Amino acid sequence: MANRKGKRRRFGAVRKLPSGRWQARYPGPDGVLRPADRTFDTKADAEIWLSQTEADLTRGDWQDPDAGAVNFEVYARQWIAERGLRPTTVELYERLLRIHLLPAFGHRELDEITAPRVRTWRTERLEETGAPTTVAKAYRLLKAVMETAVDDELIRRNPCRIRGAGQERAPERPIATVKQVYAVADAMGPRWRLMVLLGAFATLRPEELAELRRGDVDLDTGTLRITLASPELTTGRRVTGEPKSAAGKRTLILPAFLHTDLRRHVEWFADRKDRGPNGLLFVGEKGAPFRRSTFGRKWRRARAKAGLPEGFRFYDLRHTGNTLAADTGAKLKDLMVRMGQSSVRAAMIYQHSSLEHQRELADGIDARVRAALTPPEKGGGPSGTDLARDA
Repeated sequence: MANRKGKRRRFGAVRKLPSGRWQARYPGPDGVLRPADRTFDTKADAEIWLSQTEADLTRGDWQDPDAGAVNFEVYARQWIAERGLRPTTVELYERLLRIHLLPAFGHRELDEITAPRVRTWRTERLEETGAPTTVAKAYRLLKAVMETAVDDELIRRNPCRIRGAGQERAPERPIATVKQVYAVADAMGPRWRLMVLLGAFATLRPEELAELRRGDVDLDTGTLRITLASPELTTGRRVTGEPKSAAGKRTLILPAFLHTDLRRHVEWFADRKDRGPNGLLFVGEKGAPFRRSTFGRKWRRARAKAGLPEGFRFYDLRHTGNTLAADTGAKLKDLMVRMGQSSVRAAMIYQHSSLEHQRELADGIDARVRAALTPPEKGGGPSGTDLARDA
């Protein structure tokens, strides 16, 4: 295209607008002439922009400016549907989307979600909710959706670039003592006593306990086999499937003090309608599978009676058993198997070192060194090693 001096421009075109600003236009890969996404103060600025755009096209880095004109809500819902997620994860993501993300971004197109808008959204969410852990979850979801948009070449760069914004810094959960565990188990009553004890000392998750059946119990060897889990959604529907992770499938050897409680429960409270291997281990008074709402009311009353803090959850019982297992000197792999965890990081939470544990280690080292230095008894006076040690 020729300019006013008669020289043909090698790439694109520049013209002066009635406003006095300059416009740059360029041909895309399809040959269609496109205007720049902004106007320029000077002709030189417009020509520099054209040179940069030509370089992007040559390198294959050019991105169609209309590619990001995709509604965020439509794209995010499709993103969730295509992930093959567990029902509980789908429920969590849809709740985060509905409560935290759609009010701010649901009406916007992907390329309208900029880094400043993300920073403003996060600040407002933290101020309004006072729930940094929930906001971190919502931020991670937004970042994951937008990262896929980058991979799909709908946007050039992910606008979620706040360092540490997706990290959860939840306060350390309380750990019940052995006496507190038994106190809350007694307060729950005989039907639910074993569930509390298994939640603590076998570190079973609520959804794993809900799916335990007679056939998973071996009374002779005192073992439990965990193969399925049945989490309950907020709608009240239970979704039975694989445990939380591949490591969730496991066989647990129960400590001997639980054997009597286990045998009594199977005989007195397990499903009476189905006494075969498929009969549920934990059912309500009328024989129906237990529900979170009904169990929750019993749990809150028992928790108060046992003197546990108000925020203490049934899931927190796992911390007692995991801590006891770690304090026995269990290897990391053994601890992971017992917890049903495939994550080393999760198991490492319980590999803490208390002063009491350090004293036990020091006493153990002391005993071994003293034994190594003590010579066989042959009679006579002390050896040179003894004299040196006692000096």
